Amino acid sequence: MPEAPASRHALAFIFITMLVDTIGLGIIIPVTPKLITELTGEGMSEAARWGGWLFFVFALMQFFCAPAIGSLSDRFGRRPVLIGSLAMLGVDYLITAVAPTIFWLFVGRFLSGIAGAAYPTANAYIADVSPPEKRAANFGLVGAAFGIGFVIGPAIGGLLGQYGSRVPFYVSAAIAFCNAIYGLLVLKESLPLASRRKFEIWRANPVGALLALRRFPAMLALFGVVVLMRLAHDANPVIWTYYTMLKFNWSPVQVGYSLMVVGAMLTLVFSFVTRIAVPRIGETRAVYLGLACGSVGFMGYAFADHGWVLYSWMTVWVLIGLAGPALNAIMSREVGPSEQGELQGALASLGSLTSVAAPPILSNLFGYFTGNTAPFYFPGSAFFAASLCLALSAAVFAWARRSPPAPLQQN
Repeated sequence: MPEAPASRHALAFIFITMLVDTIGLGIIIPVTPKLITELTGEGMSEAARWGGWLFFVFALMQFFCAPAIGSLSDRFGRRPVLIGSLAMLGVDYLITAVAPTIFWLFVGRFLSGIAGAAYPTANAYIADVSPPEKRAANFGLVGAAFGIGFVIGPAIGGLLGQYGSRVPFYVSAAIAFCNAIYGLLVLKESLPLASRRKFEIWRANPVGALLALRRFPAMLALFGVVVLMRLAHDANPVIWTYYTMLKFNWSPVQVGYSLMVVGAMLTLVFSFVTRIAVPRIGETRAVYLGLACGSVGFMGYAFADHGWVLYSWMTVWVLIGLAGPALNAIMSREVGPSEQGELQGALASLGSLTSVAAPPILSNLFGYFTGNTAPFYFPGSAFFAASLCLALSAAVFAWARRSPPAPLQQN
């Protein structure tokens, strides 16, 4: 049986891995529109349509691949999956950097979606190396990496983009490959041979991964909470730019600054508030508090009458960061050690499927209530809907926690 990895090095690697992934995604935000216009010769309006389809491909591949990669990590271990995903991410960035046509951007997003599907393996690794009482706090490290990444990524993209729209992708590729090499040198396997299980196709597809968890009735309700949370959360990346530019006439610089502020505040929540608050108030109360703050914050966004008001509501909204890690910790206790990868794969598939559906739902809602045929003008409609989703998710969570826990069944 392999020696358990030193928790400090293991968590540091996972943190860096998620940070690199998110920086890469953040870098794309300011430079992708320019790159698309260069490749297609079309204007910014059509570039936005291409960008939407690129996002669709990325989310779709995550949906299809997350269960398979999670199950592969249950069979072969977390280490090879994590390192392989970083190498593939580096290849994606290189392809994008040298892409001669728009087709190659889709190839890159295809590979990036597969690489991003290793996210559940990172959570499974954390579950492997963390005692139950520290899982919520350590899951919060992943959220902190996302927050920091979305602070650093757009800044790097904007800075390097002035030297060419492809330069940021070369830098991202170098970072990803260096992280893969770092993993080869220092990362130890977290899943003992005795806890591994045979790879089975029925577990390794999106439908099979979800059906495999039907024996946990309470888990199905918690999955509903995850779906509603993710649908609400996607209102920010889908709508924020359009909402602030239309309603408050913000410039791209102002939009970028606001996203950096949100990222910085989320980092504080994931890095410090989660680690302090969850042990004191408990995981269940942390979920309720996070959902309530997220719902109130979204409602504040929807009805804000001045741009600066959004910053005050940010301080409330960012506490939504308490809900995810606490909910993940609750769910991870519902399955055994050999099923952590499968659980995280199912969660990632749900999140990716929601990310496939969320952009057209939210953007069309925004477009309808800002268009000429709207019964009334309401640019905050998508944020209002997100607030309702979080309120509903809290109700579903309350119902799930009142139900007696289902007995754990072993294969």
